[in-house]
Amino acid sequence: MRLQMIGCSHRTANVSIREKLAFTGEQISDALQRFRQRFPDAEAVLLSTCNRVEFYTASEQDAAAPNPQEAVEFLASCHGLLPKEITADLHRYADEQVVRHLFTVAASLDSMVMGEAQILSQVKQAYEMAQSGESAGPLIHSCFQAAIRVAKLVASQTAIHEKRVSVPSVAVGDFVSRFFDRLDDKRVLLIGAGEMGQETLRYLTEAGARHVTVMNRNIERAEQLASQLGAVVADWDSLVDQLSEADLVVSTTGAAQPIVTSDMYRSVSRRRHQRPLFVLDLAVPRDFAADLGEFSSVYLYSLDDLQAVCEMNRKSRQAEWPQAERIIESETVRFMTELQHRDSAPTIRRFREQAELAKDRELRRLWNRLEKVSEADQREITRSFDRLVNKLLHPPLESLRDEARQGNTAGLLDALKRLFQLHD
Repeated sequence: MRLQMIGCSHRTANVSIREKLAFTGEQISDALQRFRQRFPDAEAVLLSTCNRVEFYTASEQDAAAPNPQEAVEFLASCHGLLPKEITADLHRYADEQVVRHLFTVAASLDSMVMGEAQILSQVKQAYEMAQSGESAGPLIHSCFQAAIRVAKLVASQTAIHEKRVSVPSVAVGDFVSRFFDRLDDKRVLLIGAGEMGQETLRYLTEAGARHVTVMNRNIERAEQLASQLGAVVADWDSLVDQLSEADLVVSTTGAAQPIVTSDMYRSVSRRRHQRPLFVLDLAVPRDFAADLGEFSSVYLYSLDDLQAVCEMNRKSRQAEWPQAERIIESETVRFMTELQHRDSAPTIRRFREQAELAKDRELRRLWNRLEKVSEADQREITRSFDRLVNKLLHPPLESLRDEARQGNTAGLLDALKRLFQLHD
């Protein structure tokens, strides 16, 4: 059995690397299909969010799963990259580490904003896409279903989800407020009407924004979002006009390339006459080209720039961390024990069956050689054989159970199979 995760997050790679590795929903489907073709007996899930790209693989048989180098090569090939371009920014977890990490991610303890709720829905979505693409099997089902359960345990048994618990809430409540004393007299442009855009608009409205314009390539989604909170909608083709008028821009699209480049912004800049523009780019890949920050009147911030504020947010929740960590550690040990038991169960069953067959053969031989053995004597002899078999089986099976509790049965299982010729 092999579990593996190759990936990067805001903790290990900056946004310039994460945006190179980011996947859209369609790209995830294509990647999982390619993976199935190359590794037909392995399982996989691709989790891609603004702050992380993680590639989970699993297989009942070690030989059927990609090794670490193959996993890196596969991830790189999905974006036309060379493995050496991303290897230094990736981290790898194996077996129990994978389970502990997945539980930690799903419970939002590894998020930029600890306690944010969006990551659990993203984990669920990644798992559902793997199911739809038929790349989820028994191991993936077990791991991700357990992760969802553990995330709910952490949410119900700790106060980790209290106060500001999302990137939009921190961005608006803690970051934007540092630059604007008030928002009711500012023109706000929200680009993108997805889940993060919806949440951002809600926080902007609560913070006092009264003049908000929503833009989205799908104008119907923009209209639906704007109608909920009293914003207005602008056509996508009017982006230059809207940028020329805005004081604050928050961008959250899923575009694969920047929607605002420095060449495009030059015409905007001439119309603004050096009036400052504050841009909060919450998209990965980024919506605003990084060199826009070279314009003296543009204050451009990406997700990575929120790190300091988010770290303060994390520290305010540190009192809840030990309890959440205990839950995750306990559930990891429990899950690995169950997984190891499931992994060893077929071998234990074959071991017992082989012993029972040998016992039955010897009893039949004995009955054929002995004359006039009463039923009572037969029962007593059979019980003696049963006790002998159980005593002989007990030490190796108890050792196997001990190893399962430690989460490492592979070596003992292999030895047991070879010593007693237990064939699959």
